[in-house]
Amino acid sequence: MPAFLTTPQGRKIAYHLTDGSGPAVVFLGGFKSDMGGTKAVHLEAWAKASGRAFLRFDYSGHGESSEAFTDGCIGDWFEDACAALGLLAGKVVLVGSSMGGWISLLVARHMPERVAGLVTIAAAPDFTEDSMWAGFSDAQKDALRTAGQVALPSDYGEPYIITQRLIEEGRGRLVLRDPLPLPFRTRFLQGTADVDVKMSVALRLLDHAAGPDMRLTLVDGADHRFSDAACLDLITRSVEEVLQA
Repeated sequence: MPAFLTTPQGRKIAYHLTDGSGPAVVFLGGFKSDMGGTKAVHLEAWAKASGRAFLRFDYSGHGESSEAFTDGCIGDWFEDACAALGLLAGKVVLVGSSMGGWISLLVARHMPERVAGLVTIAAAPDFTEDSMWAGFSDAQKDALRTAGQVALPSDYGEPYIITQRLIEEGRGRLVLRDPLPLPFRTRFLQGTADVDVKMSVALRLLDHAAGPDMRLTLVDGADHRFSDAACLDLITRSVEEVLQA
């Protein structure tokens, strides 16, 4: 059973915290995913085996946390992540998957003094603007304005309901328009067969961000899930790299 914390905004966030040595590793999941996913559970097992503190949690509207998914937006989920970090003392290594990559970049920009390292997996910074809004037809944009939402097909189950608030609030959270310093070890991981987040996004992020030790690893044939044995091993090795003093 998860434990729960209440954010300053009153949302109840479900989490699992593994005690161990610091810096703690924090997993930030993707859009409409939850902390029970393959990558999060794999990293938790690695952390337990290596005596490393580890935190996984569900954003509001996701998994076992409170609120409805359609009520949420990037800013809410960023606030949830900041609240979750309040469970931990000292510096952390952030591991952000897909949307969690964007959230981790927002956290790193907001509190760089808390971040010891960063690993992103198929990071999707600014996706509400550059992927969703930019890809909407005129009819979809009209539906968003008039009905307040639009349904997008998903390969992962039910259609995604995209709200006007998600799009509009996301415009205040973009990270690829202004300087993005990452003053710590950073590893970006990306599959070449990812149809949800193109390689061009990873290349743009690498080119845009600034840091003393940033590397992008492209995995030939890996898809957006990035969850086969080889990919999971690469994630673990990347986390171990950024943890090196």
